[in-house]
Amino acid sequence: MSDADRVFQSYGRSCNNPAFYEDFYNNFMQKSPEIRAMFVNTNMEAQRALLRGGIMWLVMHARGLPDTKIRALGESHSRDKMNINPMYYGMWVDALMETLQKYDTEFSADLEQCWRRSLRPAIEMIQSMY
Repeated sequence: MSDADRVFQSYGRSCNNPAFYEDFYNNFMQKSPEIRAMFVNTNMEAQRALLRGGIMWLVMHARGLPDTKIRALGESHSRDKMNINPMYYGMWVDALMETLQKYDTEFSADLEQCWRRSLRPAIEMIQSMY
C-alpha cells in the first residue's frame, strides 16, 4: 500500500471525532505564543471546519489530486493575505502528528513518516507562495 493510501486511511480513522480538531488546535497553539495570538479573534468552530477540509486537500493532493486547492491555500496564507510565516508549518505538522497519535489506533512511527513524506510537497508549495 502506498504512503498516500496509508495516510488516507489514517485520516479516515481520525477525522470523524470532532474532538480531533479541537485537540489539534490545542496542540498547535501550545507550540508558541505567536501561534496563539493568531487565533485570538477567530471563530474556532468555523476554523475547525476549514481545517477538516484543508487536511483532506493535503491528503488528496498526496493521492494525485491536482494542486489547485493547495495553491489556493498558499495564496490565502501568503504574506499579502493572512501572512502566515512559513516557519509555522513545521509546528503545524508536528501538532497534526501529536493529534493523529491520539486518535488513530493504528498510528506508529512508520505511519508518522508516511504522513510527513506525503504532506511535504504540498506544505513546501504553500510555504513557497509566502
